[in-house]
Amino acid sequence: MGQRWANLENLLKMNKEWVQEKLNVDADFFNHLKDIQRPEYLWIGCSDSRVPANEIVGLEPGEMFVHRNIANVVIQSDLNCLSVIQYAVEVLKIKHIIVTGHYGCGGVKVAMEHKRMGMIDNWLRSIKDVYCAHEEEVNAIPDEEGRFRRMCELNVKAQVRNVCHTSVVQDAWLRKQELCIHGWIFDVGDGILHDLGVSVHDRNQVHPIYQSE
Repeated sequence: MGQRWANLENLLKMNKEWVQEKLNVDADFFNHLKDIQRPEYLWIGCSDSRVPANEIVGLEPGEMFVHRNIANVVIQSDLNCLSVIQYAVEVLKIKHIIVTGHYGCGGVKVAMEHKRMGMIDNWLRSIKDVYCAHEEEVNAIPDEEGRFRRMCELNVKAQVRNVCHTSVVQDAWLRKQELCIHGWIFDVGDGILHDLGVSVHDRNQVHPIYQSE
């Protein structure tokens, strides 16, 4: 117990060092941080501790609104995620929603395996649906690592579509609000973000069945 508490004390110590570093660069840093947040981006990413949203794109606190969950999944019944999207779009008036997955995603890996993991199986079922929809393409990839990486990409693309199908995003486009949905993937091995080329900025890019009136 003592060692564990010592580790927590170290976090508090590093927090004070971080504060001092910020103040050394800008004495008014925290005064500015107290102002109302006005980010232009909503990041929907994975909970993986190796993918810190602000840090990997070089943004400061207050410059990106963030929602994270296991495997960066957007499910239409997830009130937490939907509430974040609504607040970001309707209150913060963000202009870009960036769904960001990463290679080596543990959630995607579990979804591709035939193992019971408990409650999380229900959460990851939608990724199994992605696999079923692209089974022929994925299985045609000769090596396991290649199949895994492709599934990480396909999952991001599927979640971009799910964001576009939400009533919040549909309503924003109906009232001509500037809003674009993007799909990116992060390579933990080299730190580089890759645009998957699936950006959607207009309701006409979405299948008519999902277009609300």
